[in-house]
Amino acid sequence: MILFEALKAVLFGIVEGITEWLPISSTGHMMLLDEFVKLNVSEEFYSTFLVVIQLGAIMAVIILFFNKLNPFSRRKTPEQKRTTWNIWAKVVVGSIPAAIVGLALDDWVESNIMTNEDIAAIVVATALIVYGVIFIVMELRNRRRIAEASAPLGKHARGGAAAGAGAYRSVDPDADTEYDASSVISKVNTFDELSYGKAFAIGVFQSLAVIPGTSRSGSIIIGSMLLGTSRTIATEFAFFLAIPIMFGWSLLKFFRHGFAYTGVEWMIFAIGLVVAFLVSVLAIKFLVGYVKKHDFTAFGVYRIIVGAAVLFYFLVISV
Repeated sequence: MILFEALKAVLFGIVEGITEWLPISSTGHMMLLDEFVKLNVSEEFYSTFLVVIQLGAIMAVIILFFNKLNPFSRRKTPEQKRTTWNIWAKVVVGSIPAAIVGLALDDWVESNIMTNEDIAAIVVATALIVYGVIFIVMELRNRRRIAEASAPLGKHARGGAAAGAGAYRSVDPDADTEYDASSVISKVNTFDELSYGKAFAIGVFQSLAVIPGTSRSGSIIIGSMLLGTSRTIATEFAFFLAIPIMFGWSLLKFFRHGFAYTGVEWMIFAIGLVVAFLVSVLAIKFLVGYVKKHDFTAFGVYRIIVGAAVLFYFLVISV
Protein backbone atom coordinates (compact mmCIF):
# COMPACT_ATOMS: atom_id res chain seq x y z
CA MET A 1 0.00 0.00 0.00
CA ILE A 2 2.84 2.40 0.81
CA LEU A 3 4.44 1.72 -2.57
CA PHE A 4 1.11 2.25 -4.29
CA GLU A 5 0.64 5.64 -2.57
CA ALA A 6 4.20 6.58 -3.51
CA LEU A 7 3.49 5.83 -7.18
CA LYS A 8 0.33 7.95 -7.04
CA ALA A 9 2.33 10.80 -5.48
CA VAL A 10 4.75 10.55 -8.41
CA LEU A 11 1.85 10.89 -10.84
CA PHE A 12 0.51 13.96 -9.03
CA GLY A 13 3.99 15.48 -9.08
CA ILE A 14 4.27 14.92 -12.83
CA VAL A 15 0.92 16.56 -13.55
CA GLU A 16 1.72 19.50 -11.26
CA GLY A 17 5.16 20.01 -12.82
CA ILE A 18 3.73 20.15 -16.33
CA THR A 19 0.46 22.02 -15.85
CA GLU A 20 1.72 24.65 -13.41
CA TRP A 21 3.86 26.33 -16.05
CA LEU A 22 2.13 25.58 -19.33
CA PRO A 23 -0.93 27.86 -19.72
CA ILE A 24 -3.39 24.96 -19.55
CA SER A 25 -4.71 25.08 -15.92
CA SER A 26 -3.35 22.78 -13.26
CA THR A 27 -6.76 22.80 -11.51
CA GLY A 28 -8.61 21.25 -14.43
CA HIS A 29 -6.02 18.52 -14.82
CA MET A 30 -5.88 17.80 -11.10
CA MET A 31 -9.68 17.46 -11.06
CA LEU A 32 -9.54 14.86 -13.81
CA LEU A 33 -6.61 13.06 -12.21
CA ASP A 34 -8.37 12.91 -8.85
CA GLU A 35 -11.31 11.16 -10.47
CA PHE A 36 -9.13 8.28 -11.60
CA VAL A 37 -6.29 8.30 -9.04
CA LYS A 38 -7.35 8.73 -5.41
CA LEU A 39 -4.73 9.36 -2.75
CA ASN A 40 -5.54 7.44 0.44
CA VAL A 41 -5.45 10.57 2.62
CA SER A 42 -7.85 12.88 4.43
CA GLU A 43 -9.66 15.61 2.51
CA GLU A 44 -7.85 18.26 4.57
CA PHE A 45 -4.45 16.81 3.72
CA TYR A 46 -5.34 16.53 0.04
CA SER A 47 -6.31 20.21 -0.25
CA THR A 48 -3.06 21.17 1.51
CA PHE A 49 -1.00 18.81 -0.65
CA LEU A 50 -2.29 20.35 -3.89
CA VAL A 51 -1.01 23.75 -2.75
CA VAL A 52 2.21 22.74 -0.99
CA ILE A 53 3.36 20.61 -3.93
CA GLN A 54 3.78 23.90 -5.80
CA LEU A 55 6.91 24.58 -3.73
CA GLY A 56 8.73 22.03 -5.85
CA ALA A 57 7.65 23.81 -9.00
CA ILE A 58 8.78 27.17 -7.61
CA MET A 59 12.24 25.86 -6.74
CA ALA A 60 12.68 24.95 -10.41
CA VAL A 61 12.16 28.61 -11.39
CA ILE A 62 14.57 29.84 -8.73
CA ILE A 63 17.32 27.46 -9.83
CA LEU A 64 16.87 27.84 -13.60
CA PHE A 65 16.77 31.65 -13.41
CA PHE A 66 19.10 32.05 -10.45
CA ASN A 67 21.66 34.11 -12.34
CA LYS A 68 19.07 36.38 -13.90
CA LEU A 69 17.31 36.90 -10.55
CA ASN A 70 20.44 37.22 -8.40
CA PRO A 71 21.25 40.92 -7.84
CA PHE A 72 24.39 40.06 -5.86
CA SER A 73 26.20 38.15 -8.60
CA ARG A 74 29.81 39.26 -8.94
CA ARG A 75 29.68 38.46 -12.64
CA LYS A 76 27.12 41.21 -13.23
CA THR A 77 27.92 44.79 -14.10
CA PRO A 78 26.35 47.59 -12.02
CA GLU A 79 23.87 48.12 -14.86
CA GLN A 80 22.88 44.46 -14.88
CA LYS A 81 22.46 44.50 -11.09
CA ARG A 82 20.20 47.52 -11.40
CA THR A 83 18.12 45.67 -13.99
CA THR A 84 17.84 42.68 -11.66
CA TRP A 85 16.66 44.85 -8.76
CA ASN A 86 14.12 46.43 -11.12
CA ILE A 87 12.82 42.98 -12.05
CA TRP A 88 12.27 42.15 -8.38
CA ALA A 89 10.58 45.51 -7.78
CA LYS A 90 8.19 44.86 -10.68
CA VAL A 91 7.51 41.35 -9.37
CA VAL A 92 6.52 42.86 -6.01
CA VAL A 93 4.27 45.44 -7.69
CA GLY A 94 2.71 42.77 -9.89
CA SER A 95 2.05 40.53 -6.88
CA ILE A 96 -0.01 43.09 -4.97
CA PRO A 97 -3.35 42.61 -6.81
CA ALA A 98 -3.15 38.81 -6.68
CA ALA A 99 -2.26 38.86 -2.98
CA ILE A 100 -5.24 41.09 -2.17
CA VAL A 101 -7.73 39.12 -4.27
CA GLY A 102 -6.34 35.77 -3.15
CA LEU A 103 -6.60 36.55 0.55
CA ALA A 104 -10.11 37.93 0.06
CA LEU A 105 -11.62 35.27 -2.17
CA ASP A 106 -9.61 32.04 -1.98
CA ASP A 107 -11.51 30.58 0.98
CA TRP A 108 -14.84 31.60 -0.60
CA VAL A 109 -13.93 29.91 -3.88
CA GLU A 110 -12.79 26.80 -2.03
CA SER A 111 -15.99 26.50 0.03
CA ASN A 112 -18.54 27.64 -2.57
CA ILE A 113 -17.16 26.30 -5.83
CA MET A 114 -14.60 23.57 -5.35
CA THR A 115 -16.65 21.66 -2.75
CA ASN A 116 -19.50 21.21 -5.24
CA GLU A 117 -18.31 18.89 -8.00
CA ASP A 118 -20.89 19.95 -10.60
CA ILE A 119 -20.36 23.68 -10.06
CA ALA A 120 -16.59 23.23 -10.01
CA ALA A 121 -16.69 21.28 -13.28
CA ILE A 122 -18.78 23.97 -15.00
CA VAL A 123 -16.57 26.84 -13.75
CA VAL A 124 -13.30 25.07 -14.59
CA ALA A 125 -14.48 23.91 -18.01
CA THR A 126 -15.86 27.34 -18.89
CA ALA A 127 -12.59 29.03 -17.88
CA LEU A 128 -10.58 26.50 -19.88
CA ILE A 129 -12.65 27.03 -23.01
CA VAL A 130 -12.94 30.84 -22.74
CA TYR A 131 -9.20 31.28 -22.22
CA GLY A 132 -8.55 28.83 -25.04
CA VAL A 133 -10.63 30.96 -27.41
CA ILE A 134 -8.84 34.11 -26.20
CA PHE A 135 -5.44 32.54 -26.91
CA ILE A 136 -6.51 31.55 -30.43
CA VAL A 137 -8.08 34.91 -31.29
CA MET A 138 -5.15 36.85 -29.79
CA GLU A 139 -2.58 34.85 -31.74
CA LEU A 140 -4.50 35.06 -35.02
CA ARG A 141 -4.42 38.83 -34.62
CA ASN A 142 -0.72 38.76 -33.73
CA ARG A 143 0.14 36.62 -36.75
CA ARG A 144 -1.46 39.18 -39.03
CA ARG A 145 0.33 42.06 -37.33
CA ILE A 146 3.69 40.23 -37.41
CA ALA A 147 3.28 39.46 -41.11
CA GLU A 148 2.49 43.10 -41.84
CA ALA A 149 5.40 44.38 -39.73
CA SER A 150 7.87 41.81 -41.07
CA ALA A 151 7.11 42.22 -44.77
CA PRO A 152 9.17 45.42 -45.27
CA LEU A 153 12.16 43.88 -43.43
CA GLY A 154 12.83 41.30 -46.08
CA LYS A 155 13.87 37.67 -45.83
CA HIS A 156 17.34 38.39 -44.47
CA ALA A 157 16.09 40.51 -41.56
CA ARG A 158 13.65 37.80 -40.57
CA GLY A 159 16.29 35.12 -40.65
CA GLY A 160 14.43 33.40 -43.46
CA ALA A 161 11.72 32.26 -41.06
CA ALA A 162 8.03 32.34 -41.75
CA ALA A 163 6.14 35.27 -40.30
CA GLY A 164 4.91 34.52 -36.82
CA ALA A 165 7.52 31.86 -36.15
CA GLY A 166 10.92 33.48 -36.77
CA ALA A 167 13.39 34.57 -34.12
CA TYR A 168 15.00 37.95 -33.56
CA ARG A 169 18.29 38.58 -31.84
CA SER A 170 17.75 39.43 -28.19
CA VAL A 171 18.67 42.87 -26.90
CA ASP A 172 18.53 41.67 -23.30
CA PRO A 173 22.13 41.68 -21.93
CA ASP A 174 21.34 38.64 -19.75
CA ALA A 175 19.94 36.57 -22.60
CA ASP A 176 21.99 34.08 -24.58
CA THR A 177 19.27 33.10 -27.04
CA GLU A 178 16.92 34.86 -29.43
CA TYR A 179 13.58 36.48 -28.84
CA ASP A 180 10.43 35.24 -30.51
CA ALA A 181 9.03 36.87 -33.62
CA SER A 182 6.40 38.74 -31.61
CA SER A 183 9.15 41.16 -30.55
CA VAL A 184 8.71 42.93 -33.90
CA ILE A 185 5.23 44.12 -32.83
CA SER A 186 5.87 44.36 -29.07
CA LYS A 187 6.58 47.55 -27.17
CA VAL A 188 8.15 45.61 -24.29
CA ASN A 189 11.00 43.29 -25.27
CA THR A 190 13.14 43.64 -22.15
CA PHE A 191 12.30 43.98 -18.47
CA ASP A 192 13.75 47.50 -18.50
CA GLU A 193 10.99 48.41 -20.95
CA LEU A 194 8.32 47.00 -18.65
CA SER A 195 6.87 49.91 -16.67
CA TYR A 196 5.64 49.62 -13.09
CA GLY A 197 2.18 50.56 -14.26
CA LYS A 198 2.11 47.66 -16.70
CA ALA A 199 3.56 45.33 -14.05
CA PHE A 200 0.65 46.24 -11.77
CA ALA A 201 -1.86 45.78 -14.59
CA ILE A 202 -0.41 42.35 -15.33
CA GLY A 203 -0.83 41.60 -11.64
CA VAL A 204 -4.53 42.41 -12.02
CA PHE A 205 -4.73 39.78 -14.76
CA GLN A 206 -2.91 37.35 -12.47
CA SER A 207 -5.58 37.90 -9.81
CA LEU A 208 -8.13 36.41 -12.25
CA ALA A 209 -6.44 33.06 -11.57
CA VAL A 210 -8.53 32.89 -8.38
CA ILE A 211 -11.21 31.55 -10.75
CA PRO A 212 -10.55 27.79 -11.02
CA GLY A 213 -9.52 26.70 -14.50
CA THR A 214 -8.16 30.02 -15.73
CA SER A 215 -4.49 29.12 -15.16
CA ARG A 216 -2.24 31.57 -13.34
CA SER A 217 0.40 31.47 -16.06
CA GLY A 218 -2.30 31.71 -18.74
CA SER A 219 -3.81 34.81 -17.12
CA ILE A 220 -0.41 36.49 -16.87
CA ILE A 221 0.63 35.62 -20.43
CA ILE A 222 -2.63 36.88 -21.94
CA GLY A 223 -2.55 40.07 -19.85
CA SER A 224 1.11 40.71 -20.64
CA MET A 225 0.72 40.28 -24.38
CA LEU A 226 -2.43 42.41 -24.49
CA LEU A 227 -0.39 45.11 -22.75
CA GLY A 228 2.34 44.93 -25.38
CA THR A 229 4.99 42.48 -24.18
CA SER A 230 6.67 39.86 -26.34
CA ARG A 231 5.85 36.21 -25.75
CA THR A 232 9.22 35.69 -24.10
CA ILE A 233 8.82 38.52 -21.59
CA ALA A 234 5.22 37.43 -20.90
CA THR A 235 6.35 33.88 -20.23
CA GLU A 236 9.31 34.79 -18.03
CA PHE A 237 7.27 37.31 -16.04
CA ALA A 238 4.72 34.55 -15.42
CA PHE A 239 7.54 32.47 -13.94
CA PHE A 240 8.85 35.31 -11.78
CA LEU A 241 5.44 36.43 -10.50
CA ALA A 242 4.83 32.89 -9.29
CA ILE A 243 7.70 33.05 -6.80
CA PRO A 244 6.20 35.31 -4.09
CA ILE A 245 2.56 34.30 -4.63
CA MET A 246 2.96 30.53 -4.82
CA PHE A 247 5.80 30.34 -2.31
CA GLY A 248 3.94 32.47 0.22
CA TRP A 249 0.60 30.75 -0.26
CA SER A 250 2.14 27.26 -0.06
CA LEU A 251 3.89 28.05 3.22
CA LEU A 252 0.75 29.69 4.64
CA LYS A 253 -1.37 26.67 3.71
CA PHE A 254 1.23 24.30 5.14
CA PHE A 255 1.55 26.04 8.50
CA ARG A 256 -2.18 26.79 8.75
CA HIS A 257 -2.98 23.07 8.86
CA GLY A 258 -0.18 22.25 11.30
CA PHE A 259 2.15 19.27 11.20
CA ALA A 260 -0.17 16.49 12.34
CA TYR A 261 0.49 14.24 9.36
CA THR A 262 1.11 10.51 9.23
CA GLY A 263 4.35 9.01 8.03
CA VAL A 264 2.74 8.08 4.71
CA GLU A 265 1.47 11.66 4.26
CA TRP A 266 4.94 13.09 4.88
CA MET A 267 6.24 10.64 2.28
CA ILE A 268 3.61 11.84 -0.21
CA PHE A 269 4.66 15.43 0.46
CA ALA A 270 8.33 14.63 -0.16
CA ILE A 271 7.77 12.61 -3.33
CA GLY A 272 5.32 15.12 -4.78
CA LEU A 273 7.69 18.03 -4.16
CA VAL A 274 10.73 16.30 -5.66
CA VAL A 275 8.89 15.04 -8.74
CA ALA A 276 7.16 18.40 -9.29
CA PHE A 277 10.58 20.06 -9.15
CA LEU A 278 12.21 17.71 -11.66
CA VAL A 279 9.31 17.82 -14.11
CA SER A 280 9.01 21.60 -13.74
CA VAL A 281 12.63 21.99 -14.83
CA LEU A 282 11.82 20.17 -18.07
CA ALA A 283 8.49 21.99 -18.57
CA ILE A 284 10.03 25.43 -18.07
CA LYS A 285 12.91 24.70 -20.45
CA PHE A 286 10.43 23.42 -23.00
CA LEU A 287 8.16 26.48 -22.77
CA VAL A 288 11.04 28.99 -22.92
CA GLY A 289 12.29 27.36 -26.11
CA TYR A 290 8.82 26.85 -27.55
CA VAL A 291 7.70 30.48 -27.42
CA LYS A 292 10.74 31.59 -29.39
CA LYS A 293 9.56 29.60 -32.40
CA HIS A 294 5.82 29.18 -31.92
CA ASP A 295 2.80 31.06 -30.64
CA PHE A 296 0.19 29.95 -28.06
CA THR A 297 -2.44 28.73 -30.52
CA ALA A 298 -1.79 25.06 -29.75
CA PHE A 299 -2.35 25.69 -26.05
CA GLY A 300 -5.64 27.42 -26.87
CA VAL A 301 -6.85 24.41 -28.85
CA TYR A 302 -5.71 22.05 -26.09
CA ARG A 303 -7.58 24.07 -23.44
CA ILE A 304 -10.81 23.84 -25.42
CA ILE A 305 -10.42 20.06 -25.74
CA VAL A 306 -9.71 19.61 -22.02
CA GLY A 307 -12.59 21.92 -21.10
CA ALA A 308 -14.97 19.86 -23.22
CA ALA A 309 -13.59 16.69 -21.64
CA VAL A 310 -14.20 18.07 -18.13
CA LEU A 311 -17.80 18.97 -18.99
CA PHE A 312 -18.47 15.62 -20.66
CA TYR A 313 -17.00 13.57 -17.85
CA PHE A 314 -18.47 15.37 -14.83
CA LEU A 315 -21.87 16.26 -16.29
CA VAL A 316 -22.51 13.19 -18.45
CA ILE A 317 -20.42 10.16 -17.52
CA SER A 318 -20.13 10.56 -13.74
CA VAL A 319 -23.79 11.53 -13.21
